Amino acid sequence: MGTEAAGLVDVSVAQTARRAPVAQVGTVLPKRWARRSVTRSLLKRQVFAAFERQGPAVPPGVWVVRLRATFDRAQFVSAASDALRHAARDELDALLRQALPRAAAKQGPPPKAAASP
Repeated sequence: MGTEAAGLVDVSVAQTARRAPVAQVGTVLPKRWARRSVTRSLLKRQVFAAFERQGPAVPPGVWVVRLRATFDRAQFVSAASDALRHAARDELDALLRQALPRAAAKQGPPPKAAASP
């Protein structure tokens, strides 16, 4: 499941045969879109913090956040500016508000345990 975002990031939930007992979060932040490592680190911290802010509302599964576009250098002059931090936080929170209800609706009952011989 992916959300169509008008902005810079995309949030997906991987459907796995064996569900994770907790939400597992991963990031894909290519150098092509975030050249400086300090920017990629800032974005990773913002992603993990966004999921922590949601708390138990995040259903179990493997969640992947992918950076889809570069940042406007005119708007975000510094590699780790407060403006970039706030923009990332706002966009991630908006994406999670869209993705969480969809993921919860798609999540079916837990898999049945196999009978042992």
